[in-house]
Amino acid sequence: MSGPVSSLQYATASTEELQKLFHPIFEKIAEGNLERERGRIFPYDQVRWLTEAKFGTIRIPRELGGFGASLQQTFQLLRELGAADPNVAHVFRNHLAFVEDRLNARPSQSTTTWLRRFLDGDFVGGGWTEANNGTYANIQTTIVPEGDHWLLSGAKYYATGSLYADWLDVIGVAPDGELVTALVKADQPGVELVDDWRGFGQKTTSSGSANYTRVRVEGSDLFPATERFGYQGLFYQTSLLAVLAGITQATLRDGIKALKNRKRNYRHALAESPTDDAQLLQVIGRVSAAAFGANSALLNSSAVLDDIAHARIQGDDEAWKQLLIDGHIRTAQAQLVIIEAALNATTVVFDALGSSGVSEDLLLDRHWRNARTLASHNPRVYKERIIGDWHINQADPTEVYQKTAGGQSE
Repeated sequence: MSGPVSSLQYATASTEELQKLFHPIFEKIAEGNLERERGRIFPYDQVRWLTEAKFGTIRIPRELGGFGASLQQTFQLLRELGAADPNVAHVFRNHLAFVEDRLNARPSQSTTTWLRRFLDGDFVGGGWTEANNGTYANIQTTIVPEGDHWLLSGAKYYATGSLYADWLDVIGVAPDGELVTALVKADQPGVELVDDWRGFGQKTTSSGSANYTRVRVEGSDLFPATERFGYQGLFYQTSLLAVLAGITQATLRDGIKALKNRKRNYRHALAESPTDDAQLLQVIGRVSAAAFGANSALLNSSAVLDDIAHARIQGDDEAWKQLLIDGHIRTAQAQLVIIEAALNATTVVFDALGSSGVSEDLLLDRHWRNARTLASHNPRVYKERIIGDWHINQADPTEVYQKTAGGQSE
């Protein structure tokens, strides 16, 4: 970390100011959430409202033109957006991650150009996962030199946010075998974006296919994958957790409203009015605790990401390495807590609502479908083992992703 470290700076944003600016937009986004879910209507306008309000620049320091938010503030806002519409919140995951990458990059003309693009409203979508069951160990997407530029060809899936994007963040392999990430203009010849996402949740995140045929990439928009910011995996995971925490909060909100609207109760219930029934109130209390637990875990795990960013600012290698380990453990722990909270809350809330709770007018099933879809991105089934191995054997969790299936190093 010698020399100029990065464009990262300590946070200067006021939480109150951020909420005052973005909460009205979140509320406006929430108003049409049911209709968009019901009709699979893509939230182009809603994404545009946020980009015009410069939501995508919240992490850029104030003196560079952004809001100077901390990572904890960023993920709290993403949670609140997730409560309004988890599809819109998920769409911002890849954009915010690439902004964080450019903030971590060494100062250069390319870095300056990208920060200006963000401030001008350019939006970045994703494109790392290989289509046709490809893996990161066997990437078929190629990036080859052609005169004064490069050409990218390949096929990706889970290209979240691509239909809303000005740029696509694509990973491929160079002729020397090195992995590189290329930023590709979404509207140029050779780019084909396909709305073929078939998941039962997160239906309007534009997470389908992206196909590239000899697409031009400028050298200044090409970056070695090894130079991506060191906590990017934690950032991507925490983004998902923020949206899951938001869904849990939305489940509480909608559960309260639905119970208050119940007009009758069962003959064997504890009270004539559902809102006086102690057992139904208990269910809402349980959902409330799940929302509280999810947000508490998110606050805790995102705080260590700020510590990691601070170590980066200070150029403290030893602190950086230890904090990365802490971050991996804390994020894995938060993943287990938040997924459990989200899936339980989105299921048990129906116990307080009776048959009316399954009405398509309420569409409460969207909360479980969206939560289950997000929870499937990075399976929690492995995380308990990783945490336990660290506790008992001091196994470094940062090395887990450097191994192939079965635990063998590549």
